[in-house]
Amino acid sequence: MTDTMALSQIGQIAVTVKDVPRARAFYRDTLGLKFLFDGGERLTFFDAGGVRLMLSIPEPEHDHPSSILYFKVTDIGRHVDALKSRGVTFVGEPHIIARMPTYDLWMAFFTDSEGNTLALYEEAQTK
Repeated sequence: MTDTMALSQIGQIAVTVKDVPRARAFYRDTLGLKFLFDGGERLTFFDAGGVRLMLSIPEPEHDHPSSILYFKVTDIGRHVDALKSRGVTFVGEPHIIARMPTYDLWMAFFTDSEGNTLALYEEAQTK
């Protein structure tokens, strides 16, 4: 494979949901993602920082838990508090995953309206 054929950028991520209107409301109203458009009754699309996020009712052969989406934030504690105030359920508190040479990697995991696991992460600069 030549360098011009190497894959490097994700343009869209699909997340399976059971109830599109409920999931649309959660991602738009609770998480604050930019709503793009609906693709009929079984699909809805968002802009997640330049990556298109598709929420859809899965075909039977694709009906399985989704991958974890990691949303990058600055000040993870403030974001956790804001989402909790909107009714988001977190699985534990923000915690350090790794201490890197110039930052500490913090994560906090939560679930969406469909039971999918999502996460916030922060690369907190160290002094």
